[in-house]
Parts: sequence; structure tokens; C-alpha cells
Amino acid sequence: MRRIINSTYISLDGVIQDPQDWPRTNVPSDGVFGTVQTELLFACDAVLMGGATYPSMAAAWMARSGDPYSDRINSMTKYVVSNTVRDPEWANTTVIGGDAIARIRELKAQPGQDIVQYGFGAVSYALLEAGLIDELRLWVHPFFVGAATSEDLMFRPSVTTQWELVGTIALNSGIVLLTYRTPTADK
Repeated sequence: MRRIINSTYISLDGVIQDPQDWPRTNVPSDGVFGTVQTELLFACDAVLMGGATYPSMAAAWMARSGDPYSDRINSMTKYVVSNTVRDPEWANTTVIGGDAIARIRELKAQPGQDIVQYGFGAVSYALLEAGLIDELRLWVHPFFVGAATSEDLMFRPSVTTQWELVGTIALNSGIVLLTYRTPTADK
């Protein structure tokens, strides 16, 4: 069975909203960040996102090409859980409406590589409550954003879920990647 791997940027104060607007560090990249992100994308053959994430992802990646990451994400299958997105412009994008959890269970059961989901919003919480997220990658950024609404934070009332820490990578930028799996996830 395919796994759903959620990859989310989070600040020290728990903000997950608009990471493209967060401060950048002045530390030169050691290349690990891009390598890890590219390896994750190439280990998957589908991207899953919610209707709130789709517009910014589509706008950012449809405008890029000519590098392995951009070419991969633009060519792979994408699923958007939404009751408002009707005619997605991004190539290979399918809208999932109605009983999204049932449809995502079907996608997980199909043969193929894993499915990556970026960001942690309403779709992620629905997946979490249904027991469908197998791996959680938190990219902890070394700063406080300092301003947020409750919708901008990772916390939402939800089910208690146990995770096992299976990996850590400290980047020279100060970002720490924490990788967790559910105890029942295929390893």
C-alpha cells in the first residue's frame, strides 16, 4: 500500500501559514535542503493538497521549469481536495470533491509510489482523523513569525495520534527536519 507523507514547514512559534513570506537566513545553503526535498518528490508519484494550498502551489510551480524538481512536480499527478476549485490549470491535476476520505483511501490502495502532501490544514486533519497520514516531516524553522491567527497555526482540536521519531537532519541554516511515522506505518 502507498503511504501518504506530509511535509510541512513550521516556525518555532507554530506558524505554518505563508512560509514563502518568512525571513530567509543569511547562511549559504549546503545543498541538503534541496536534496532532501527532491528525494522526497522523486519517491512519490502523486501530490495531494487542499483547495487553500493549490492556488499558491500552482502559481509557483507552473511558472518554473528546467530543473529536476520543477519538471517532476509539473509532470506528476496532482490531487486537489476542494469543493470550490472547478477547472484546475496546473497540468495533471484532478479535483476530489464529495467524500474525499473514501477517494484518498482508494488512491492509497492503488499500486504506485508514495503520495506527498504539502502543508497542514483542513485536509491534513481529516486525513489524520481517518488514520491516513503515515509519515510527517516537520521542517522546523529557527525563528518566531510573531503574528498569526488560529488558522495560521498547526494546532487544531483533533484526535490524539502517537508518532515515532525516525529521523532528524539539522541543516546549516538552522532548520531542523524531524521525520515521524505512525507506529503502524509500513517501514
